[in-house]
Amino acid sequence: MNLTVILVTFNRCQSLATALESVVQSVLPPSVSWEVLVVDNNSTDQTPQTVQDFSRRYPGRFRYLFEPISGKSHGLNAGIEAARGDIVAFVDDDVTVEKTWLHNLTSPLQNSELAGVGGRILLHSNIPLPEWLSLEQPYNMGGVLAGFDPGTGAGPLDQPPYGTNMAFPKRVFKKYGGFRLDLGPRPGSQLRNEDTEFGRRLLTAGERLWYEPSAVVYHPVPQQRLKKEYFLEWWFDFGRAISREKAKRKTVWGFPRHFFIVPGMIAMHLSPRVLRWMFTFNSKERFFRKGVAWMSAGQIAEIHRIGTTKENQVRVPIPAIRFRSETGS
Repeated sequence: MNLTVILVTFNRCQSLATALESVVQSVLPPSVSWEVLVVDNNSTDQTPQTVQDFSRRYPGRFRYLFEPISGKSHGLNAGIEAARGDIVAFVDDDVTVEKTWLHNLTSPLQNSELAGVGGRILLHSNIPLPEWLSLEQPYNMGGVLAGFDPGTGAGPLDQPPYGTNMAFPKRVFKKYGGFRLDLGPRPGSQLRNEDTEFGRRLLTAGERLWYEPSAVVYHPVPQQRLKKEYFLEWWFDFGRAISREKAKRKTVWGFPRHFFIVPGMIAMHLSPRVLRWMFTFNSKERFFRKGVAWMSAGQIAEIHRIGTTKENQVRVPIPAIRFRSETGS
């Protein structure tokens, strides 16, 4: 088995060093060949020097790739095209992993019927969580902080995994394309969902995804994210991303469809959710309800924007992935 770990980074050389030190300690069978491909997405800090230092300390383990077009999806797609492994795993520049993470995440992909695997992302924080934040069902908001914990039992996934702990055979990118360029963090926008959109794309096509809880990643919780403003912005952008995923629909009697969708969503979704938020008094449930209302507002705002801006009325095409061996480079 040949593996490539893809890590896209932007101006986080300090946390990048911690992440790389964690990943390089991974324990795999001698028969497995693996590399860590660090994609520098136009950083202006000491990122190149950080990767060079690891390349000197661990010869043959690390590769550096500079992607000048800013935007995480550009970095991810560049990494996929440059990957030497038959299986690509993804991890972020602000996490740490268990030594068995990579082996446990990729081993299920020896089953050729699987199109992808997602692992467990556990949150860790050195500061008390605010009283309005729930990390348990039914009002769990851990996903806002990039937590992904469906439980301790392995099995089929009916939801997409998160980008900092997932792996796919490289062949699925050749078949289904890369990460959408209109999603994913980039300068001027923190709109995400490039990872979950890809997972939903596979599930919609009937592909099988697997959950492997023994593949564990630890995601820090920065203090600046434990603010209501951060959560509400996330929920609003999440709603925008949901609307953006969908293809533009045909007109109704010559009128843009958003003329009909927006009033319906306000009446059927936004208004009831605002009322549930306003008349809920438990602090954890109340803030969860507020977040869901913000999500509906984001959906409506994006539907209106897409419907009224000409350049956004055609769905952004899914980038084709052409591997280096195919292009002769």
